Amino acid sequence: MKIKSFPLILAIALIGCSFNSFAQTNEDDKQEKKADTSKVMVDKKVEFGVGFGLNFVGGTNINLSPNLTYNVSNKIAFGLGVQYNYLALKDIQTTHTYGGNLIFQYSPSQKIMTLLEFVQLRVSSTSEIDDITKRFWDSALFAGAGYNITNKITVGAKYNFLYDEDESIYSSSVIPFVNISF
Repeated sequence: MKIKSFPLILAIALIGCSFNSFAQTNEDDKQEKKADTSKVMVDKKVEFGVGFGLNFVGGTNINLSPNLTYNVSNKIAFGLGVQYNYLALKDIQTTHTYGGNLIFQYSPSQKIMTLLEFVQLRVSSTSEIDDITKRFWDSALFAGAGYNITNKITVGAKYNFLYDEDESIYSSSVIPFVNISF
């Protein structure tokens, strides 16, 4: 029995060694590829993006917000941007806003992106009823989530925790968004 099982044990050992050496060769190739892709990742730490939103609940709200984000890792990013909003309530008022925003993004998976965003805007609002213009500062704190259609395009919605129906410049507390990064 021992003589017949020896060739079988030898064959298994040779196959195991060949798989092991094959795996080592592949690991070396993978390490070289990782070194090459890490050089590319250094270049992609900072991304330029353009967010925009449309909302037609209670009026028209159009938002354009270019931003820069710094990718700390493949899951976490910080950024800042500028923003312009246009709000029109038919025959009531027209509002233009501009300002800046701070952004924190967390991606629990490749397809899901969550965000936390603070926005400070300068508001210029003209009432069409009595032709009075008001100028003031408004703040918004958004939490939201989006679906990554591709690595560069995200579609989602965000909720404004500081929304006040009587004083906020936004027509709704929920704002849909699309973000495109380059």
